[in-house]
Amino acid sequence: MSIVIVFNNKDPKPWAEKLKSKLSDIPIQIYPEIHDPLIVKFALCWKPHQNILLQFPNLKVVQSVGASVEHIIKTQELRKTITLSRIVDNNLSHDMWEYLLTAILSISKNNFIYAHQQSIKLWKQHPYTNIQNTNISILGLGKIGSFVAEKLGLLGYKVKGWSSSVKNINNVISYSGIQELDRCLHNTDILINILPLTDTTQNILNITNLKKINAGGYLINVGRGEHLVENDLLDLLEEKYLSGAILDVFRSEPLPDNHPFWNHPKIQITPHVASLTNIESASLQIVENYNRFTSGKELMHEVSLKKGY
Repeated sequence: MSIVIVFNNKDPKPWAEKLKSKLSDIPIQIYPEIHDPLIVKFALCWKPHQNILLQFPNLKVVQSVGASVEHIIKTQELRKTITLSRIVDNNLSHDMWEYLLTAILSISKNNFIYAHQQSIKLWKQHPYTNIQNTNISILGLGKIGSFVAEKLGLLGYKVKGWSSSVKNINNVISYSGIQELDRCLHNTDILINILPLTDTTQNILNITNLKKINAGGYLINVGRGEHLVENDLLDLLEEKYLSGAILDVFRSEPLPDNHPFWNHPKIQITPHVASLTNIESASLQIVENYNRFTSGKELMHEVSLKKGY
């Protein structure tokens, strides 16, 4: 029995070394240097190329090394006998919270505007907003989204959230189902997207929905690039309906050199760093899942292939 690591845009060697230190008796192969595909039963994946996993006919477990799994579901034909799992890590929630708090405060206190003004030596003051008067709506109330929403509510922000099912979160108004999306978007100053990518949520950040938040509002997308209709965002910024956007995820990563987002004065870009998987803590979950698999036990953090999360 063997573990295979299939990574795209991520260095597999540190992961292989970490797993070898914890599973010294288990052969660990790094794609494409595969000695025997028939003995592979457990695959560790990040953004694998189309249908690579079909090369392993005896594969039983596919483990994402992040919280997301759509990069696997949308690129691989997964047999019904395969179990899909993901990483659920408190480190991811804390890191996302810190990233978003930094972004929100930078928006509220005009930091991006002043950075631009400094570059052109412009001395001009602008009104700012405070915590109590800032309305934040969060799309996606999974483990990370719920954590962020509760933290923001405790600070005194007016927080609403939307997800597939109603959540009970302190100081957060929860909405659910597509029929309640408009109620969540209404009276929103800062819209944060942390949704999983599914057929329902793809392109959800479109001109129709974005125009339901307050004029002059701001978008923060830390979900997936496929949630955002890019031209709709550009149009809303051009007509000054939205004041700006902070984007950490994109349809194509790395972002192409000729993409209009790079030089847009109202768009702040970060290279998919809002919440990075910690190898040490993630490897503990991977090893635990491998041991559960070999013992015939249920895996941690299994994913419904039907729901996509």
